[in-house]
Amino acid sequence: MMRLKTRLIHLDAGGKWIAILNDHDAQELGVRSLGRIRIRKDEYELTAIVNTTSRVVARGTIGVYDEAQARLRLHENDEVEVEPSSPPNSINHIKNRLRGRKLSREETYEIIKDLVSGQLSEVEVTAFVTSLHHFALDIDEATNLSLAMVETGNTLDLGGRLIVDKHSIGGVPGDKTTLLLVPIVAACGLTIPKSSSRAITSAAGTADRAEVLMPVDLGVDEMRHVLDETGGCIVWGGALHLAPADEIFVQVEFPLSIDPLLLPSIISKKKAVGANYVVIDMPTGAETKVKTLGEAQLLAQDFIDLGRRLKMSIQCAITYGGQPIGRAIGPALEAREALENLMGLRQDQDLIDKATDMAGMLLEMTGRDGGEETAMEVLRTGRAEQKLREIIRAQGGDPEIRPEDIRVGDHRLEMRAERPGVVLWVDSSKLVDQARLAGAPKDKGAGILLHRKLGEKVDCGDPIYTIFAEKAGKLEDALSAAGEEVAVIVGERMEMTLSQIKELRPPRERFVLER
Repeated sequence: MMRLKTRLIHLDAGGKWIAILNDHDAQELGVRSLGRIRIRKDEYELTAIVNTTSRVVARGTIGVYDEAQARLRLHENDEVEVEPSSPPNSINHIKNRLRGRKLSREETYEIIKDLVSGQLSEVEVTAFVTSLHHFALDIDEATNLSLAMVETGNTLDLGGRLIVDKHSIGGVPGDKTTLLLVPIVAACGLTIPKSSSRAITSAAGTADRAEVLMPVDLGVDEMRHVLDETGGCIVWGGALHLAPADEIFVQVEFPLSIDPLLLPSIISKKKAVGANYVVIDMPTGAETKVKTLGEAQLLAQDFIDLGRRLKMSIQCAITYGGQPIGRAIGPALEAREALENLMGLRQDQDLIDKATDMAGMLLEMTGRDGGEETAMEVLRTGRAEQKLREIIRAQGGDPEIRPEDIRVGDHRLEMRAERPGVVLWVDSSKLVDQARLAGAPKDKGAGILLHRKLGEKVDCGDPIYTIFAEKAGKLEDALSAAGEEVAVIVGERMEMTLSQIKELRPPRERFVLER
């Protein structure tokens, strides 16, 4: 055991308890980088992951990040007791999973508990996620993971109220369906606590779109208040601490372009809000996460089975993912388009069909007849618009907001057709790339507005889509990408050859990761 003086690093360690030791002190203690030490001050103690250095921290001192400082109530130059500590037992479970061994309910819980409490290093978390990718989850493991992810986070208790929810597995741009579905369902008297993600690989997540209209960083108590008042909400899940393990997993999945936790990550969040009935939207097509109808049907069975095991009724909607939903891509453009459809100022039939189909599924799952027709009536009569405005008010936004109040990027450029014909192909991944280069989703006003979609006629020189940006430099970046790779193909008739590849280029596969 050693007595060391604290040096406050004044940095966030991402939820982990991390300490920095000088190389000499680490050697004397017999610990290496990524080993563990127990730090004690008075009645407070914790086990921290070790980083070592020869320069940043002098001999006789220990560097602590904000999380450890708060837990131990430390000040600069406080004296603490430091001694080696054994690694958590969950590491043995991770090693077994790397060998292909299935984990028990207790072993799974121990891993997730240590993950959420910051006891596992990034290397150990990566090893676990990699094991799930290499040896795919079976339904028992998915069940155990879902339950463990719920039990190690917050839950929403609405006093036994019947709860419905909807989730999309992602992959199709412009999908502002939730902004229509939530007010439709809430206007029918159901409770729908919609927690949503921000964009990870897309140009806008549902939380990004909704944030244009109202604050979405609500806590659990604030969320409950909005639900009591309106029956519906659209909030960012990251502020709620629901199934927090998923946020940690995403940090590993994204750079590796893998998604082995799709099922438990989605279902755990639905379980955490107490959902009884859930519709899963599964966009299917060449540019989406699920490529074929057969794959979608198999995945749907897994969702239904997992829901049954967690005492939730789940149905899946296999939806068309061959082109963007509506015509807008990007937070502000999508929020404006959704509001215009709710107000009856425009009718994007694909958006309306998708929203009312899934709203109708939820209504019928709860015993209502004619669900889709009811959803359409709620939309047509303006009840859905009124409900959305109630939700906006309850969440702290301006309930009188009009489409023209929503600011979009001042810098814009039209991409025009070089030949007459019809739109034969829309490459969603290239449109997403261009929208992100233009600044979306961080710049809310950046994005793309499509003027022509599949099968629509085009004359030479007609605008096909407009790129919007808040900054001129980002518009130039998007334009450069648009010049290199065509996102919308126009031809006089359905042609067998869409493009020709005449030089060696590294293949680029689009990875979709949305929660």
